[in-house]
Amino acid sequence: MTALPRAIDGRRGQAALRLLAAAALAAMLGGCYQTRETQVEYQPDYRLRHPIVLKEGERSVEVFLGRNRGGLLPTQRADVLAFAQVWRREATGGIIVDVPKGGPNDYAAADSMREIQSILFASGVPRHAIFVRPYRPADATFASIKLGYSKLVAKVGSCGQWPQNLGPGQDSSYTENQTYWNFGCASQRNLAAMADNPADLVQPRGESSSYTARRSVAMDKYRKGEDPSGKYNNLYDTGKISTVGK
Repeated sequence: MTALPRAIDGRRGQAALRLLAAAALAAMLGGCYQTRETQVEYQPDYRLRHPIVLKEGERSVEVFLGRNRGGLLPTQRADVLAFAQVWRREATGGIIVDVPKGGPNDYAAADSMREIQSILFASGVPRHAIFVRPYRPADATFASIKLGYSKLVAKVGSCGQWPQNLGPGQDSSYTENQTYWNFGCASQRNLAAMADNPADLVQPRGESSSYTARRSVAMDKYRKGEDPSGKYNNLYDTGKISTVGK
């Protein structure tokens, strides 16, 4: 009669050992997975945490219209002219012009559009690069002609995120004395905003030709044994720090 309870206790003990072993294995695997995930998400270099990415953006300008007046104001002509000049330098596509239609501003829009096209043509924008399409404004009494084109822009993700705890904890960023997550984000955003040509952040520009006139003068002086450097007759060194306050 005592053999049966002993057998039951032995089975229960084996089952408990199996559960403990499975729990220990799950904890080990969970710890490994957590470590890998932390290593993948958290990059020690701020340039990898907040990378500068090149994307396609948009540049636009609006020409506001009046109901009883056509044509452009002097400031509007300057805006359209500057828009056309910048398009030749940075655009990656044609110019899309949205013209209001179906309101009291139709005649003013037509007059202004003719003047806008003349400015674009005079600035070197070809006819096939201008795409005109009508749109119905939300407010019939107030409308504008919208000009836009696509260009290359440099972007960085949003700053101000704090996914890791800055205080003591089990995070490797604290124990290994790594920089906090938001470090370097503002600098990356400023660098991306200041880049005149976003492609310069990826690849260098081609070399331009040298200034032939200055090179000829320097080589001629070198051939004669003279000093090839330029002389400015003390025009650019009169404001030295040593002379301040004298």
